This record gives sequence, structure tokens and C-alpha cells, in this order.
Amino acid sequence: MQALRIVFMGTPDFAVGILDAIFQGGYKVVGVVTAPDRPAGRGRKLNESAVKKYAQDKGLPILQPTNLKSEDFLGELKALNANLQVVVAFRMLPKAVWQMPEFGTFNLHASLLPQYRGAAPINWAIINGETKTGVTTFFIDDKIDTGAIILQKETEIHKDEDAGSLHDRLMVLGADAVMETLERISQGNMDAIVQENPAELKVAHKIQRDTCKIDWSRPMDEIYNKIRGLSPYPAAWSTLTNDGEQLDIKIYKATKEKTDHSLDFGSLLFDKKELKVAVKNGFLKLWEVQLQGKRKMTVADLLNGLNLSKNAKIG
Repeated sequence: MQALRIVFMGTPDFAVGILDAIFQGGYKVVGVVTAPDRPAGRGRKLNESAVKKYAQDKGLPILQPTNLKSEDFLGELKALNANLQVVVAFRMLPKAVWQMPEFGTFNLHASLLPQYRGAAPINWAIINGETKTGVTTFFIDDKIDTGAIILQKETEIHKDEDAGSLHDRLMVLGADAVMETLERISQGNMDAIVQENPAELKVAHKIQRDTCKIDWSRPMDEIYNKIRGLSPYPAAWSTLTNDGEQLDIKIYKATKEKTDHSLDFGSLLFDKKELKVAVKNGFLKLWEVQLQGKRKMTVADLLNGLNLSKNAKIG
């Protein structure tokens, strides 16, 4: 049995669940590496990462390098004397970092690699209408998400699930995968399988604003999957045109209503409590939205405070 001395690297909430599992599991975490504090909000107050807040609460040593190749950071990292590094939702590491510990550096990725390599695997799996996904632990190499696979755990994607719900489930599944990986490594089992590229390789590119814009002429299922795949963050959006005024509107939740109609795509049907958008072969009924400059709200609240004209449309 190998005694592990772990440096954990991560930044967002997803990584906190994994770090907590490692810490509560009794493993020795000798340090945490996370993103530098960033100015946020109107007051430009420095915002600390979720991982930093957790590490502070547990009294863990914290490093926040701006340059992962700097001699100062590399010296501080080496001084922690870790023999294993665990990475979850962090930056691409230089070779000097990932090859430093005796047992290497492994990453947890929220997909079944080699599919959905990249920054947003949870979003893209739903956007593309996948029915299953999972998590993978793998040893880091000099490319993105291409290293030898240690283990994988699979789960179904529920037909009406959004990215927020799947994120939370994969965090739990990921914690299980990391703990099992740590157990294997501590027992001296370093076996891993080299990744092979399938004929069809789907990539999880970083989500951009243009990625999130809805084209209402696309098939109903495609639009529906985009809405749930981008909810709650960063959210699918469109432009609402009402009495000559144009406002961006984010859409967080919708349901499908298949029926025949002759309306233009993006036309609206509404009453005091209900708002539906015309698409191919039916309507998408909107439930939760956010108008530009306003808070997130139910459609009923939106319609209560917004006087829609009969010619209002979205697109």
C-alpha cells in the first residue's frame, strides 16, 4: 500500500465535490492549486474560486499561480513533496508540472473519453442529444484529454434533464471514480489503456455567445436540446421584438408540443399565463426566462409585467 501525498488542482464547484471526497476519505492533501482571485461584479470585488474557499475552510495550503511555468510556482509546488496530483476542471498543465510527482498526474473529465474532449463536455452531450455519458479518469499527457484511461463510469442522460442536473450527478459519479482511482494507485495498480480515436470524434468546444443563440428554423428537438444543454449556464438566448423594441431574452426551461400549424418560425402564441414559440412541427412552450436587464422569472411573471403586442416575435 502506497502512502499518497496529493496536490489537488481545480477551480469551480464541480471540483469542490471531488476535493471534498478526497479530504473526507482520509487522504493526505498537501496542497491545493486554484485560479487567482478575479475582480467581479459592479464593485470589482475580488472573487475567490469555489475550490479556494473550500481549501481555506479546511486549512489546506493554497497556491494561486498566474503562470504555471514560472520558477517561483514550480519551486513552491515541488516543496509540497507530493507523489500524486489530481486535476479537476483546471487549466492545461505544462510538462514540468504534470510529470513532477512520482505517481504522475491524473485528471477527471466529465465524459466518456475519447468522446467530448474539451472545455464543455456536459453541455455538448445534452446539446447533441446523447442518451448516455459518464466520467473518465486518465493520466495527463502533453495534449488535451488524450492521456491513457484509468477507469470510466457511465450514466444515462434523462430525456428532460438539463446541464445543471447532469453536472450535479456527474460530480457524485466523478467523486466515486476518483476515489476508486486513488485506491488503485495506492495499491500500486498503475495500469491504464491508451486512448484510440474513433471514426466519429465529437469535441466539447468552449461555449461562446454565438453558440447559445437559438435558430428557431431548426428542428424542434435540436432547439429543445440546446435550451436544456445550456441551462442554467450560460443559457440559450434569442431576441424578442415587441412594438419595435428589441430585447435579448434567455430561455432556461421549455417543453415540446408537437402539432401542425402554418405560423412562421419564431411567431408567438400567448395569453396571460402561457407563451409558446412556433417551430417545425409544433411549438416550444417557455417556462423560465430572463429578459435583458431583469432577473430570472417564470413566464407567468414575465407576461404579468410585459405588454406583448399581437405581432411580437422572437428570433
